[in-house]
This record gives sequence, C-alpha cells and structure tokens, in this order.
Amino acid sequence: MGSSSSSYAPKTIYLDVDGKVQKVVFSRHCSPCDIKELLCSSSNIPRNTAIMMVDPEGALVSIDPTMPTNSPNFLYKVVPLSTGQLGEKEDMFQNVLSQVAEQFSRAFRINELKTEVTNRLAMLEKRVELEGLKVVEIERCKNDLKKLRDEMTSRGGGRVNCPCKYNFDDGKKVTPRRDVPNYPKYTLSQETIEALKKPTFDVWHWEHNEMLSCLEYMYHDLGLVKEFNMNPITLKRWLLAIQENYRNNPFHNFRHCFCVSQMMYGMIHLCNLQEKLTLTDMGILMTAAVCHDLDHPGYNNTYQINARTELAVRYNDISPLENHHCAVAFQILSLPECNIFANVDPEAFKQIRQAIITLILATDMARHGEILDSFKQKVDNFDFTNEEHVTCLKMVLIKCCDISNEVRPTEVAEPWVDCLLEEYFMQSDREKSEGLPVAPFMDRDKVTKPTAQIGFIKFVLIPMFETVMKLFPQIEEIMVQPLRDSRDHYEELKQIDDAMTEAQKKKTESMSLGGKKK
Repeated sequence: MGSSSSSYAPKTIYLDVDGKVQKVVFSRHCSPCDIKELLCSSSNIPRNTAIMMVDPEGALVSIDPTMPTNSPNFLYKVVPLSTGQLGEKEDMFQNVLSQVAEQFSRAFRINELKTEVTNRLAMLEKRVELEGLKVVEIERCKNDLKKLRDEMTSRGGGRVNCPCKYNFDDGKKVTPRRDVPNYPKYTLSQETIEALKKPTFDVWHWEHNEMLSCLEYMYHDLGLVKEFNMNPITLKRWLLAIQENYRNNPFHNFRHCFCVSQMMYGMIHLCNLQEKLTLTDMGILMTAAVCHDLDHPGYNNTYQINARTELAVRYNDISPLENHHCAVAFQILSLPECNIFANVDPEAFKQIRQAIITLILATDMARHGEILDSFKQKVDNFDFTNEEHVTCLKMVLIKCCDISNEVRPTEVAEPWVDCLLEEYFMQSDREKSEGLPVAPFMDRDKVTKPTAQIGFIKFVLIPMFETVMKLFPQIEEIMVQPLRDSRDHYEELKQIDDAMTEAQKKKTESMSLGGKKK
C-alpha cells in the first residue's frame, strides 16, 4: 500500500497578502469553512470575516477543496468584504438573477404567444373548413331543391314558381368583373363595319366575345362614349355584366340581345336618326335594346300571371318580365364599376333612366296595339321637336327591333323560329303538367312553323313596319319587302304542308276502305 500516501497529497496554494507571498497547505478533506479559516489566519484577517479570492486576471476563485492550485508566479489575492460590499455583491447578484428571470419570462411569453397563435390558427383553419363545408352543403341543397322542383313539375304536383335569378330581398347579386375585362379585342374589318349597319348582318357567325366587341364598337362609333364621357373600361365591364346576366334560353339569350341591338344600330343609320334625334336619344335607344330582356327566365308573362309566380306577385301582373328586365338593368348600372352614365349630371341621368324604362316596358306585346295606334295618330304630322312624338317613335323603334328577325335573310331568320318554338314548347309542356291554360300557338301538338309565322308576319310585323315606312320611306326595300317575301315563303310552305296532309288523309281513307272491302 506504499502508494496510498500519494492519494492523500495535500493541496498548496499561493496568496498575495498585502504584497507579500503566503503559502497555504490544506488537506482534500478540509471543508470550505476550514479553508476560509486558514486563509484568514494566513492573511491576518479576523475570523468569520467574509472574504473572496481572485486570480491575477480578476476572476473569482471558488474557496473549496476543488479550487485549482497555482504557483508563486500566479498568486491568488484574498480580499475581505465589508457589509456594503456584500450588499453590492448581493444586489449585483440579484440584478443578474432578475435579468436572467426576465429573459426566461420573455422566452416563456414567446412560447405562450406561439401557442396562442397556433391555437388561433387551428381555430381559423377549422372555421374555414366548416365554412367550406357550409358552401358545399348549400350547393348540395340547391341541387336537391332543383331536383325536387323538376320532379314536382314532371308529376304535375302543383305550380312551381318560375325560377328568377334575382331575389331582391337578399340584396344585390349581380357580380360584375372588377378587374379590367380581358375578352379579346377584335379589330373589325371595314367589311364587318359596313355589314353591322344592315339588317342582312348574319348574327350566327359570331362568338360572344366578338359580339361584345361589336357592341363596344357601336357605342364608340355613334359618339356615345364621348357624349356621356364614359370610361372605356367601364363600358367593357358593363357589357360583360350584361352578357353574364342573360340566361341560356333557346331564344331569349345574349345572341337575341345582340340581334336587337344590331338592328337598332342598323335602323339608326338607315333612317339617318343622327340628324333627327339627339345623341342622348341614341344612347337611350341602344342601351334599352341591350338591356331589354335581361335575366329572361324563358317563360312569358302569361305563364308568370297564370302560375302566380314571384315576379307576377311583385309587379301586380303588370308586365312582370319587362319590369324585371328594367330592375336588373339598373341594378347593374348602380354598381360604380359598371355605371356607364357615372359622369352624367344627376338630373340628366334621371331623365335617361325614365326613358330607358319606358322603352323596355314598351316591348311587352300585350301593349302592341295601344303603342302602334298612338304612333299611327302622329305619323302623318310627325314633329321631331315634339317630345311626346319622339318618345312614341322610340317605343315603336325598339318594338320593331325586338321582333325583327323576319326582316333578315331566310337563312338567318329561320333558325330563330326553331329557337322560339323550342322555348314555346318548353312552356306549354310545363303549363300542361301544372294544369295551366296553354296557348294554341305554343302547343307542340297544334302549331307548325308556317302557321306560327304567317299570322304574326301578316298582322303584326308588316302593319307596324309599313307604318314606320311612312316616316322613313327608305326602309321599304331593305326591311318591308323582306317581310312580304317571308310571308309568301311561309304561305308556300303551308300550302305544301296542307297538300301533304290531304294526301296522307286520302291514303289513310283509301287503306281504311280497302280493309272494309276485304
């Protein structure tokens, strides 16, 4: 066990005491208190005096058996501490502790904030998820309602309201493009520009974007953009909103809107109306034509009234569809980004609004006789300076344009007859299923294309256009004569149909007689 003494070797440290070198030796078994007493006695410091020990660099040295040994060249200095110094040290220590605590507190607050943000984010994500589910559920409910409505209709289980796109109790539902419209800008050829001014224009060759560009061109060409100080981008947005608020009906759709507007543009040029009417009148005529069938549901006023739909109730059975077209038109114009009349004086806009309403309401065919009779009384002594005369003329002009398809070439006009009959048959089928009266001219079991057109051309179109011809003789060749040709065309078709029906009847009778002889 000769090495055991070396494992208990004492520690030696060297002190600087008032400039003198002192050597202190202590066992590893000494306690910190014993070591402090040795230091005090070697430094002539009274016992129980608080001391601290620092190395030559000023760093504190722990006073316990684990303190590192040093050499005479690296002396530790023993420093007695007074009560004030102890307080300062304690304050310093407390200050350090406070700073550390504050840092920890901040760290914990950051963690708490992170936790709170994470929780709130999770709640928001959950809310978004729930809102998304609500939207899905709403759409699902809408689809279920549509299926239920269709099923009720097919079973004849009561009258179902004609579905109208807008429910004004829910506020504005028109949603126009707020960005700059991006439909392609078409450069119209000179040939197209000239064709636009004529009733022979083939409306079937154009896509919606092209029709929008044509309408935009008309407003610029007539000087309406300049006259009403329209923002060209607002005009684009307005036209897009108009297009989006026509339904995909067989007949009363955006192409029909374009047809009526293009015919109005053609009549303005053909009748030289720029020389007889004001630019404000031009704007009223064109805007009324563009808006005249907005959100048409595909079922006429007779159905609305007989079925007691929401529209018929709202407008007291008085031109419910036409009133609705007006309401939707001014709903769109009430949106700043679509208001093409935003820079018009408020009093002037009030008059423009009333004039547009008057023209759209005039398109109700139930008022046809009343409006035409009023115009007939004025046409022989027509006065373009008389406001009442001019208003009556504008009403007749929009009526002419609204039902002007037969003025066009046969290859352009005839597809419109098919579209109209399809819409009529949809209505009459629904009326039958709901137990409502059915008009003979809409009944697929009774009407033919010739019988549908002959009476309408002979007793509605030709008399009206011939009356307008008294004021504008130049329309006879371009508009009235095509109507007469169309009448003759359908009368020939009717004769062929009648002959075929008669031949079929005789064949049936002959076969029946042959059967009896046997």
